Amino acid sequence: MTRRLPAILNEVRDQLVEQHPDYAAFLTEELAEIVTASAGFVRRLINLAERPDEDLPELGSGVEQVVFEEIGRTQYRQGRRVTSLLSAYRVGARVAWRHVSEAALDLEVPAELFASLATTVFALVDQLSESSLKGYLQEQSDAVRMRERLRDELTELLLSDRADGAAVQAAALRAEWRLPRSAAVVLVEDENQLGRELVARLDDTCLRLRRPGQLVTIVPDPGGPGRRAWLARALRGGGAVVGATVPVDRLPASLRIAEVTLRLRRDRLLADDPVFADEHLDAIIVHRDDRLLEVLRKRCLAPLDELGDASRERLQTTLRSWLLHLGDRKAVAEDLHIHPQTVSYRLGRLHELFGPALDDPAARATLLLALAWGPAGGQPTSE
Repeated sequence: MTRRLPAILNEVRDQLVEQHPDYAAFLTEELAEIVTASAGFVRRLINLAERPDEDLPELGSGVEQVVFEEIGRTQYRQGRRVTSLLSAYRVGARVAWRHVSEAALDLEVPAELFASLATTVFALVDQLSESSLKGYLQEQSDAVRMRERLRDELTELLLSDRADGAAVQAAALRAEWRLPRSAAVVLVEDENQLGRELVARLDDTCLRLRRPGQLVTIVPDPGGPGRRAWLARALRGGGAVVGATVPVDRLPASLRIAEVTLRLRRDRLLADDPVFADEHLDAIIVHRDDRLLEVLRKRCLAPLDELGDASRERLQTTLRSWLLHLGDRKAVAEDLHIHPQTVSYRLGRLHELFGPALDDPAARATLLLALAWGPAGGQPTSE
């Protein structure tokens, strides 16, 4: 068998040249070295076949396993399919067995040894194939983990205020992510399983990052042709919010806007699904700091403080509707589903409480700011 090795390897090369020319070229270039390595392997194969009653030992951490795992890793790094490699192994196994069987028949080896040779040849080829497949999958897994780590680092950098252009470009290059002209941040609360699933289905141009309590996604060029409609369809029903579209170097601003928007949706001040922040900038501006809004409301609505809860609520609702409808009492009646005379009575009461302020344009603007961006039901939020 050792004397036959050059002929075996040349025959394998000839069979590989059409479908796997790179493997054939390797056999041509490295023939002497492969013959030397194969000679030891042949001796091991014969020794194993001579003990048919013993189980075939696993490769374990032996030299063959290390070598063939590295072959699998190299196959992945070079961008080749593992199926091509395993197919080449099968070609080699068929050629090798034909030569082994011819030699065994020439030597008239016993039938038991002949059968043991067949079992050993193909069992070892299976083990070597498994080692290469293991190496290929390990390299693939390592590459995926590395890619995800680099994408996470890039996302963190894009969302930070310390991101200068050169650092972002370098990080994007390492992560193999094409820098867009603009982007937006999409937020989904971590406890929202459907939202997380919908975001995970977005294409691979999107960067994703888990943060405490939320899943952050950077969507490139959300304002491109058809992109907004695609995003609305992809996220519908998931309770997501889409921050403002901004240049990439201003993504921290999009994140802050998205965080305010997510809070407003959680408080049921915004009901769209998904919510596009740029459609609700007025509400976002008003509610960006609820502490200031609460101070404003307390000051503006102080004339209602002495009323009972039910009366205060009715008059606040009426005042809000009156401000939104520019004093049109009929529209207020239709909005609140009450009789116009009831509207007149409540407005009279409001004039008593607020005095000349309701006739002052500046005061009305302040009251509108305090009341108009409350919950969908028309009631002001109670922080």
